[in-house]
Amino acid sequence: MKLILTIKGTHCNSCKLLIEEACAEIAGVQSCTVDFKTGKTVIEHDGKLDIKKLQKEIEGLGKYKVII
Repeated sequence: MKLILTIKGTHCNSCKLLIEEACAEIAGVQSCTVDFKTGKTVIEHDGKLDIKKLQKEIEGLGKYKVII
């Protein structure tokens, strides 16, 4: 399954890598691609993804706001 969301506060390649690596550790996530210029994020998952946990993990990384 595919989840498309926006992450406010991304501004560089380091943000992109940080978020992608953190998402890779979350159960159910198969892949994550972040466009730091737009904040658009595409997450491929197994359908059992806990979206609230995903949001909490990403927002806990720094000054990011997840828009679902």
